[in-house]
Amino acid sequence: MTFICFMKFRCSIFISYSTLIIFNNILSMESFFFLAAIIGFALILLGFAGCVIPGLPGTPLAFAALLLLKFANTSTFSVQFLVIMAILNVAVYFLDYLLPFVGAKSFKASRKGIIFSVIGMLIGMFFFPPFGMMLGLLFGAIIGELLAGKAKTEAIKIGLVSFAFSLFAIFIKVILTVIMAYYFTKAVLQNFV
Repeated sequence: MTFICFMKFRCSIFISYSTLIIFNNILSMESFFFLAAIIGFALILLGFAGCVIPGLPGTPLAFAALLLLKFANTSTFSVQFLVIMAILNVAVYFLDYLLPFVGAKSFKASRKGIIFSVIGMLIGMFFFPPFGMMLGLLFGAIIGELLAGKAKTEAIKIGLVSFAFSLFAIFIKVILTVIMAYYFTKAVLQNFV
């Protein structure tokens, strides 16, 4: 009788220990996902800030949040979804730098106007963040066009077009970040509900 009682006790300890290990693994996975969600939300917020602040990569930070969530729970996003988001991030990265110059070139900006807009953008980025980059681009393009011998109204028009295309690039970055924030939030809520 004592032997059977001992075996039951030993068996119940083993079952309790096994249950504790399984519960601990589940708890640690939930804790890891919860931590990934908190860090991911911080990355999303930094991503939104990076859409406007030069030097802070906006959309790549939001994409890093998606990758972090995928690492925490492999069933959150498909590989195809992440590849599409990666391609969109690369495209938006290049559009961010090319759109203002393509816009200026479409309105027949001179070589000096483009060079001065780049110089103005760099000066503005370092001395008047976060909006100095756009204002530097605007004033640099205007000054460059005036130095190239264009009329004042035409120089201002080219500067404003460069500025408008720069704002359009920011708008595209914000849209992509909103899309990634939506899918991130949806995945987090699906995991906890």
